[in-house]
Amino acid sequence: MKILVLNAGSSTQKSCLYDVPDSTLPELPPEPLWAGTVDWGKSADGAELTVKANGLKQTISLATNSRSQALTKLLDTLTQGDTAVLTSLEQIDIVGHRVVHGGTEYSKSTLISPEVKAAIARLILLAPAHNPAHLEGIEAIEQTLGNIPQLAVFDTAFHSQIPTKAAAYPIPYQWFEQGIRRYGFHGISHQYCARRAAEILGNPLDTLKLITCHLGNGASLAAVESGISINTTMGFTPLEGLMMGTRSGSIDPAIGIYLMREHNFTVEHLDQMLNRESGLRGIFGSSGDMRAVLAARETGDPRAQLAFEM
Repeated sequence: MKILVLNAGSSTQKSCLYDVPDSTLPELPPEPLWAGTVDWGKSADGAELTVKANGLKQTISLATNSRSQALTKLLDTLTQGDTAVLTSLEQIDIVGHRVVHGGTEYSKSTLISPEVKAAIARLILLAPAHNPAHLEGIEAIEQTLGNIPQLAVFDTAFHSQIPTKAAAYPIPYQWFEQGIRRYGFHGISHQYCARRAAEILGNPLDTLKLITCHLGNGASLAAVESGISINTTMGFTPLEGLMMGTRSGSIDPAIGIYLMREHNFTVEHLDQMLNRESGLRGIFGSSGDMRAVLAARETGDPRAQLAFEM
C-alpha cells in the first residue's frame, strides 16, 4: 500500500510517500520513499521546494505564493525527473492529511467526505492560517486523483480528553457551553513525541508523566500523563501559548481592547497583527524565521538578540 501524507503548516507544505508492503501500519513510521517540502519562510516573493528521493536531494525555487500551484509542482516530482518514484500518481492508494482544527466533532481520524470538508471550512475562523490550506490540499488531490480515499487526522483529536478544569476558561460558563474552550493543537506531534520518549526511556507509556514540545513556526507544549494529553499551551485557537514565528502567543487580552478603542484597530487589523506580524517577526522586524534571527544575532543585531532571548 502506497500512502501519501500531506502536512500543511502555516509556513510550509510537507509531504511524504510511504510504502507499507502488507498494508499493516507499523508502530513508528518507516523511511519514506519520497519526501518533499515547500517552504515559504525563506523568500518574500516565492517558495523553496526541496525533494529527497532515490538517494538524491533536489532544491527548486518557485516564483509563487500560491499553495495550490506549489502543491502541483510538488506532486509532479513524484513521477517526473530524478526524484520520480512512481510511474503514475494513480499508484497511490490513500492520502492522509494533517488537519489542525476538528473542533469537538472529530476526536479520531476520519475519512474525508463533503460533510467533513464543510466542518473544516466552518472552523477556518478558529484556524485561519491552517484550515484553508488543508482544504486546498484536499481539493487539489480530488482534482488530481479523483475519488481516491482521503483521511483527515486532526491535531485537536489527541487533546480531546483534556479534563474540563483544563479545557474551560475562567469566563462565563455559557461560553464554554457554546464551544469556547481549550482545544489544543499539534496533537499528532505531541502523541508521537510521547510514544517516542517512552521507547527511548524503555518505560511503558502508561507509567510516564511527560512534557512534550512542538517547536516550529508554530509552537506548543503539552502535559501528557499515561499517554493522554491533560493540558496544553494552545487553546481555543493556535494563537494562544508560546511566542511563535509570526504569532504573539498569550498576551494581556486588554491590549486588543485598548488598540481597538484608542487606535481604531478593526478586528481584521488586530487579527493580522497578532497572527502574522507578531512573535519573532514582530520583535526582530524582518522575519519570523529563527534561522534569520540567529544569523542576525551573530552580527550583533539588538532586535535579533531580544527576539532570541524572548
